[in-house]
Amino acid sequence: MKVQEVIDRILLDCCGGRKLEQTCDVLASGHEDMEVTGIVTTFMATVDVIREAIAINANLIITHEPTYYTGMDTLDWLQNDPVYLAKRQWIEDNGIVIWRFHDHMHLADTDRIYDGLLKELEWEDKKLDGNDSWGYQIEETTVGALAGFLKQRLGMKVIQIVGNPESACARIGVLVGGGSLGLGREQMPMELMQEKDLDVMICGDITEWTLCAYVNDASMLGMNKAMIVIGHERSEEWGMKYMAEWLKPLVGSLTVTFVDAKEPFIYL
Repeated sequence: MKVQEVIDRILLDCCGGRKLEQTCDVLASGHEDMEVTGIVTTFMATVDVIREAIAINANLIITHEPTYYTGMDTLDWLQNDPVYLAKRQWIEDNGIVIWRFHDHMHLADTDRIYDGLLKELEWEDKKLDGNDSWGYQIEETTVGALAGFLKQRLGMKVIQIVGNPESACARIGVLVGGGSLGLGREQMPMELMQEKDLDVMICGDITEWTLCAYVNDASMLGMNKAMIVIGHERSEEWGMKYMAEWLKPLVGSLTVTFVDAKEPFIYL
């Protein structure tokens, strides 16, 4: 099976074959007519992820995020950069194809990044309403206990909280990745907390003067509001783990392997 056939089958399954005219879902390396030996799904094609793909003889890496450090993988500024040159040469020497699957994944019939996270948390049946990917009703707990649950399920050593860890919570919002920045409207996460009467917002990325400040002030005023920051990678990696499951039946005998890109941070 060739690379383009794999891509076409993915887009057909997710979006009925619909393709966006302007998208970042393009090849960062390799060619559409290359024969696929195996597939790796991952949040980001880091050097370690590529190393693991080579070790298992998988030459197609499907990554959710960029390979070359900017949102659209622009290369003009990198032409003399030693990190880029070394990574690109290594990818080419090993015949690796990297395809980004981002826009179409979020715009599928159901957002498949959220689908993966909900599967990992076992929250598929906890939506506040049937079509809502942002609000959830869980059994009442505390913010601290919820943070502990997330650490265990998502394999995290450290988690950030704004608000009182002892406060009760049951109505939970989730904004993965950059969604917690507001999707073009800084006020969106705060409006969502107010409109859905959310106790806690679980976030990917944060800006400290928007939702973080709003929740902090609310907590200081004695209101039952908190937020838990799990980061961009930990909030979205699970969609790529889930992708390895639903992709396998689409590609016949090809081996599909999820490789965890892992958090980029070392905590001291």
